Amino acid sequence: MTTALIAEDETLLAEHLRGELARLWPQLQVLGVAPHGAAAVEMALAQQPDIVFLDIRMPGMSGLEAAEAIGEDWPDDTPPPLLVFVTAYDQYALQAFERAAVDYLLKPVQPERLSQTLARLRQALQQRGRGSPASAESALAQLRALLVSPGLGLPAAAPARLTVIQAGQGTAIHLVPVGEVIYFEAADKYVRVITTDREHLIRTSLRELLPQLDPERFWQVHRGTVVRCDAIATALRDEAGKVTLTLRGHPDRLTVSRLYAHRFRPM
Repeated sequence: MTTALIAEDETLLAEHLRGELARLWPQLQVLGVAPHGAAAVEMALAQQPDIVFLDIRMPGMSGLEAAEAIGEDWPDDTPPPLLVFVTAYDQYALQAFERAAVDYLLKPVQPERLSQTLARLRQALQQRGRGSPASAESALAQLRALLVSPGLGLPAAAPARLTVIQAGQGTAIHLVPVGEVIYFEAADKYVRVITTDREHLIRTSLRELLPQLDPERFWQVHRGTVVRCDAIATALRDEAGKVTLTLRGHPDRLTVSRLYAHRFRPM
């Protein structure tokens, strides 16, 4: 039986979608409704549905952030679920969904459009073959494309590149050249800034910081970690395919999520 999860913080909209799914696809089993992004991640990883309907704007973790977390932590031996985003975004942003080959529904969800989406989902489920490594990589590639689409994962116009990080400590402000940063790591509402000999905290989110960094020099390797690529000494892959990074001039080791493991392949 095909299973699905709904992530929607507005109860009436969630129940409307559940009702329409029951009418248009009676064989589809809806496992539950997640009221926010963090609950969507927890429920998806525990129940492993075939399909997840994700509201883009939810309190706390957004639908995109939830999708990223699901993609990172999903079991390696199973392709990630098919993602359908429910959104009120304008036409410009919808083009990003189409380029990323991820289906979407506009609020309020219309039965005719939902019927088209369900037909696409049935076809995709027939074609992909559960457990296929190629299918899993295809799903992850689509998610990566979505996360860097202007207007969705990244702003349409990237701000100027940072050259110096201004890190406050007590009454002092430390000016840290970006070229001295080995890696950035998300820490609640802060970001840890790690250099060879010091650690700083800055009051910003990693998602806000990332567009200000040169993507050719700073690589995201996990939803909570961005590393300066020339500070990487080795990328070690274990028997299960997990990738761990060692660093030049620093003892920390960084874990690479499966969403970003494609960066580390022999030339």
